[in-house]
Amino acid sequence: MPSKKSSKVDPLKVQQVAFAWDIAGLIAGVDEAGRGPLAGPVVAAAVILDDLNPIKGLNDSKKLSPMRREKLYDEIRAKALCCSVAQASVEEIDRLNILQATLLAMRRAVEGLRLKPSKVLVDGNRLPVLDVLAEAIVGGDATVAAISAASILAKVTRDRWCRELDLQYPQYGFAGHKGYGTAEHLAALKAHGACPQHRKTFAPVAQVLV
Repeated sequence: MPSKKSSKVDPLKVQQVAFAWDIAGLIAGVDEAGRGPLAGPVVAAAVILDDLNPIKGLNDSKKLSPMRREKLYDEIRAKALCCSVAQASVEEIDRLNILQATLLAMRRAVEGLRLKPSKVLVDGNRLPVLDVLAEAIVGGDATVAAISAASILAKVTRDRWCRELDLQYPQYGFAGHKGYGTAEHLAALKAHGACPQHRKTFAPVAQVLV
């Protein structure tokens, strides 16, 4: 007996259609960069794109080369209706924990938008506290253009911050590993201890502070 073709519908496609029609008004995409590193702030961005001025090549920032991210960063800044970049500091990360600090940075980014969105689409499965309708989208940085744009702004902003930190503390190699717990970074921590921008509540840092 011949098999019937599956009638399953791609849920992401359904969501994309729903985003376009479920509410009138401006849609903002939100994403973050820097949850995993051992040092530095967590950075969040919010972007409202202009449908009449599309940007080609938007994607999850992690899937783009550094040079491509930099070019898209400039294009997003030039073409978006509005955008906002915010952060939560190392002190806030250590005090609140990284999840709550990330949500705080996201809320600050949305509140920093020049135009108030009717709906906010956030990458991931957790939402910050907002005074507008919001929806969490797992994998949204690869499927929703406004979230992709936000991921690029957040990533480029944080990478630039790491390059500046590298000038202050060249012994750690921040320009290369961007604060992540690479073998090089862990070895530098053991050799030099922690700098003021290391997250004291993260295990590899806490171990050298004992």
